[in-house]
Amino acid sequence: MIDEETNEDVTETPEAAEAKAPGAESAANAPAEDAPPADAAPEDVSAAEPPAGAQSADLAEPAAEEGPSEPDEQLPPKERRRRSRSAHSGEARPQRTAEERHADRLAKRAHNVAQRRRWRANGRKRRSGEPKREGGTPPAERAGTGSPRLRQGVVVSDKSNKTITVQIDVARQHRTYGKIVRKSSTLSAHDERNEANAGDTVRVVESRPLSRTKRWRLVEILERAR
Repeated sequence: MIDEETNEDVTETPEAAEAKAPGAESAANAPAEDAPPADAAPEDVSAAEPPAGAQSADLAEPAAEEGPSEPDEQLPPKERRRRSRSAHSGEARPQRTAEERHADRLAKRAHNVAQRRRWRANGRKRRSGEPKREGGTPPAERAGTGSPRLRQGVVVSDKSNKTITVQIDVARQHRTYGKIVRKSSTLSAHDERNEANAGDTVRVVESRPLSRTKRWRLVEILERAR
């Protein structure tokens, strides 16, 4: 299209043609009712759809339950007994007084004493039937009730005047394991006439304190040293 005044070619664009249309101005001035406000927040899409991680977690829970169960907790014996007593569902014993509980303790203690006495008597009978082992164990230390003790040993030193050192070797059977346990000890004995020499087998008897270390006295010499 050529403008007659300016002799210029004026071409209308499609947007300009729509603006010159009869209802275009009224449509432009009318408020946009359907258009959402500019500052409106977008809809929360996450509320409508569950997250992908939640679905995978729900699927993982049954798999974890189906796996092997954890081992039971290892408790000490005392704690196990306490829990077993607390889980007891039977009838409780009637409440007792302090005197009744004390009497029960005394009865139980007497029962234990009698049981130990029987066990020791049976052990003595069992040991008395066994043959005696040679060497080491001296004869009975007491000749009778109330009499002084007697010991038998070997003289290991006679250097002091009127004094000998005697070594006592004892071999006894362990009452639980049955093993022969050997022990040795030394003591100082009074030898009035200096008769015993080193290596002699002697017998000594318990006496009153004769010096700071001497509590024994020479009775007889059983075997001379070779």
